[in-house]
Amino acid sequence: MPDEKPVPPFDPEKVVGEYVWRAVADHVIARIRAGELPPGARLDGERAMAETYGIALGTVRRARRELIEAGWLRVLPAKGAYVVAAEDWPQE
Repeated sequence: MPDEKPVPPFDPEKVVGEYVWRAVADHVIARIRAGELPPGARLDGERAMAETYGIALGTVRRARRELIEAGWLRVLPAKGAYVVAAEDWPQE
């Protein structure tokens, strides 16, 4: 069930006390939970995400890898990364 409140925009300058890739991954998870990225939604490509988030390409790659390993995203080769079905979201 999506959260009701919108997710504030990401600001890399406000990341303190944690890795930026972790903050980006947490932001994407918050967007998934809020319904901004519904199940089946395709994430932007790595370069587009780096530009949108104002961070380095390697940082985006690390965040996406974390989201894939945690089970929030599924990758289809040559197609992109997609949000998994809600029933498959990781339990915390």
